[in-house]
Amino acid sequence: MPAEKHLKVCDKGHKYYKSSDCTSCPICNQESKPKDGFLSKLSSPARNALLHEEIHTLQDLSHYSEKEILKLHGVGPASIPTLKTALEAEGFSFRDH
Repeated sequence: MPAEKHLKVCDKGHKYYKSSDCTSCPICNQESKPKDGFLSKLSSPARNALLHEEIHTLQDLSHYSEKEILKLHGVGPASIPTLKTALEAEGFSFRDH
């Protein structure tokens, strides 16, 4: 049986329903999604996790290992191929250790 969804309102006044305690507004997330670049190819949780760590560019990302990125809340294994491809396209890679 699916969890019951509750009406929530974000700081900007957007109304949305969620079954979890997560306060992330899907409308705000969509509005803030980049139109291009590697961050535009990620899910909101993964994108937010990288931004929370001050990872805004591929050069920033290249200072981290895959293992370190996977430890970030919101980043799962499905994000790694997207990140690897973006890094390699610009001549970067994840840090080895």
